[in-house]
Amino acid sequence: MSTKILVIGACGQIGTELTTKLREIHGTDNVIASDINTRQLNLVNSGPFEIIDAKNFNAIKDCCKNHNIDTIYLMAALLSATGEKYPMEAWDLNMNSLFHVLNLAKGGTIKKIFWPSSIAVFGPTTPRENTPQHTISEPTTVYGITKQVGERWCEYYYNKYGVDVRSIRYPGIISYKAMPGGGTTDYAVEIYHDAIKKGRYKCFLSENTSLPMMFMDDAIKATIDLMQAPEDNLTIRSSYNLSALSFTPQEIFESIKAQLPEFSITYKPDFRQAIADSWPSSIDDSVARKDWNWKYGYDLDTMTNVMLKELKKKYKS
Repeated sequence: MSTKILVIGACGQIGTELTTKLREIHGTDNVIASDINTRQLNLVNSGPFEIIDAKNFNAIKDCCKNHNIDTIYLMAALLSATGEKYPMEAWDLNMNSLFHVLNLAKGGTIKKIFWPSSIAVFGPTTPRENTPQHTISEPTTVYGITKQVGERWCEYYYNKYGVDVRSIRYPGIISYKAMPGGGTTDYAVEIYHDAIKKGRYKCFLSENTSLPMMFMDDAIKATIDLMQAPEDNLTIRSSYNLSALSFTPQEIFESIKAQLPEFSITYKPDFRQAIADSWPSSIDDSVARKDWNWKYGYDLDTMTNVMLKELKKKYKS
């Protein structure tokens, strides 16, 4: 029997590429993409698509029934920077969408859930270097609070009702295919676009702000690897630490400048600097490595090569 998958928030930065990869693996007709908007026309037109508000329980339930869905990837969320501007909207979307899919799984309709957490669950009291899997978690953003609470609910639904929910604490994600959606790590995508388009970049974080990052291909691989891992191997039902790269704006600038010598950067930190300062600079993901053999593939310069090559082609066309 084929797995039937629903991706909620499929038009977001991660959802776009995750949906494409899932369709390669499971077949286009077995992966239903959904979002509240249709801005990613390539995705919308590439296979089954439903307009679904992630806050609408009945819409999700009806879609799952109509398509015989057994697996949900819940990718819809308001991210850190946007969440600070619209705190109640962030709480409403991030929490209620999670409850909807957890309750569908509790009722026996859904067999497996992926829900993304984030390094935003950590805060200024968390150890900044090699942040451990189990540590102090006192987030200072609405986004981080929703992710921290969400982790507890995921663990609760697993322990209480046996819901097979799996999660990763994503670092900043870097991709050339989809633009970021209002996060504090967005600079690490914007800088590549401006390097090609303008030859200069004004960074909203200070030059020595080190944050955990990851190339999109590694993030997609980690997500699918976790979902394909045997259930008995998993020891974490809140959310797994995940790590690949940690770098500063100055380091990513130098990586780009090695290929584009005329590229320049200036720094003008804004409200996102305080958010970044509350997050870890590096992550210990040894539990993910042990439980499901996680391993990343892209270092900073390898990622820069791909980003510049693909964005040059994109803007040329």
